Amino acid sequence: MISTDPAERRALIGEYVLGLLEAEQADEIADLIAHDPQAAAMALEWEQHFLELSDRLEPSTPSHGLWSRLQQTLNLGQQTSAWQAWWSSLSAWRLTSAALAMALIIALLPMPWQSDSPPASYTAVLQPPGEAAAPGWVVHIDAAGTLLLEPLREDQVAANRSVQFWTLVDPKDGPRSLGLVEPGERLTLSAEQIGAVRAGQLFELTLEPSGGSPLNRPTGEVLYIGRAVMASVD
Repeated sequence: MISTDPAERRALIGEYVLGLLEAEQADEIADLIAHDPQAAAMALEWEQHFLELSDRLEPSTPSHGLWSRLQQTLNLGQQTSAWQAWWSSLSAWRLTSAALAMALIIALLPMPWQSDSPPASYTAVLQPPGEAAAPGWVVHIDAAGTLLLEPLREDQVAANRSVQFWTLVDPKDGPRSLGLVEPGERLTLSAEQIGAVRAGQLFELTLEPSGGSPLNRPTGEVLYIGRAVMASVD
């Protein structure tokens, strides 16, 4: 039973965003967020807060042993598909959400913003809400701004449903549709189609009526969700 106390509910949603809740409680919070606009707004506020903190962390490359354990956890050890070589070359997202949660507890010093930074590439690992070890898609945006949405699994979708791709930069502006996605198939979008990308930008896939959402926002279940992190600076 979810507490009705506003402070306790807010704290629970914060723990949910960090992936710290047990499965049963996480399911309750996910359902609350899906049906309660105030809870959904709280979740977005927590995500933005944690991302602002995580952006201050110094980049670090995990040890070979840690990456091997992550591969085993994600059942990547026996796969030899073409995307794995590219997947394994990434370093920006290799920390698990649990490690991120611990890192966010550390006192962080502010870092100056560099307005003249060179073009950067970004990566977002999309996974079911609350499931940190179940990636389903990877978003990669290169330095030229081209986006590649790469499937890691092929989900079955009913004939009367469509999977829609969304992005959200600022909650005040609302989400923006990036089009429909065929399960198990790559999607490439140009820089003109996706616009400028920044660290912390939200990407998600939702289950919508056939042909896509009838509104200018998601109306169905969130299948996969993730945030963009800087992969490299050219």
